[in-house]
Amino acid sequence: MTDNDGRVAALLLAAGGGRRLGGRPKALLGHRGRPLVEYAAGVLREGGCARVHVVLGARADTVRERAMLPGCVLVDNPRWEEGMGSSLRAGLESLRGTGARAALVALVDQPGIGAEAVARLLAAYDSPATLASAAYGGRRGHPVLLGADHWAGVAATATGDQGARAYLKAHEDAIALVECADVARPYDIDTEADLARLE
Repeated sequence: MTDNDGRVAALLLAAGGGRRLGGRPKALLGHRGRPLVEYAAGVLREGGCARVHVVLGARADTVRERAMLPGCVLVDNPRWEEGMGSSLRAGLESLRGTGARAALVALVDQPGIGAEAVARLLAAYDSPATLASAAYGGRRGHPVLLGADHWAGVAATATGDQGARAYLKAHEDAIALVECADVARPYDIDTEADLARLE
């Protein structure tokens, strides 16, 4: 299913500096012959997101030079060093006034999550009040779908590396869990050892 009318915009958080990777920004890590950010944006499109906003931070100029991101809206987060919360706020702000009614939020460092999981989450969109999350064995993970009714609340609580976690915890009963364990693996590329998972 393709979200042809752009009601749900994808928000790819790709600003981190890769502290635990010796300062190598995750967006620039190689995967299948291309920068990881390019691969992740492609997965979102393949999963049915017609509109993709990519939040950049660490070495944003280099990411722009190396990654082919045609049709994506590139959002600079000058406060990326404050953590994922600042990138989520910048991304949600970039969607204001675009007509998007929900944001499908994905992380650049989870290459085990493919288009099928994205498509399942996209299908969970019902209205701007929708709150949904991919789940793995019943446990909430990424990506997450944030209806526009929730953006202000998410932005108000997104601090440090927390992202939407505090808001989602406070609204647990409203979250539709979309099981994806059969089609995706939710590991992160965080440490040197994790680099072995890249292809």
